[in-house]
Amino acid sequence: MHLGTDPVRAILHGLGKTALNLLLITLAVTPVRKILHRPDLLRIRRMLGLFAFTYALLHFTAYAWLDQGLDFRNVGAEIVKRPFILVGMAALLLLIPLAVTSTNRMMRRLGRRWQNLHRLVYVITALGLWHFYWQVKKDIREPLIYIGIFAVLMAFRLIAKSWPARVPERT
Repeated sequence: MHLGTDPVRAILHGLGKTALNLLLITLAVTPVRKILHRPDLLRIRRMLGLFAFTYALLHFTAYAWLDQGLDFRNVGAEIVKRPFILVGMAALLLLIPLAVTSTNRMMRRLGRRWQNLHRLVYVITALGLWHFYWQVKKDIREPLIYIGIFAVLMAFRLIAKSWPARVPERT
């Protein structure tokens, strides 16, 4: 990986984009599973979500450490001063309960509430995309591509709700 003239920026962007890519891939599991009739794909969705959380946390850690020198007073001031950082921080904070409750034991313990909680991934992804869009200064094509992919994944969910349930064939 070539880090260029601003390696901190390259690291921050690489980690952030990887987190967004993993969130979108996580959201793509359901459409792919339904189209290919592969229920076994659900097993990787939580793992992908945890990877997305890890990369988002690494993105913030790189920002706090490499960009701000672990000056948390300045980090707090930047979060308040720059709306795109505030939006990104909100996405990261919302990811924490999803990561903490991503075990089989927590699924059983929370029951139906687990699914409702994990639907926050839609809001989190939207916030992450908003964060990405706002931090880009001039060329917004890349964030718009990400937003377009997210829109397609959300549209699939709306359309798929009207599909009839698949009935197994009788022999």
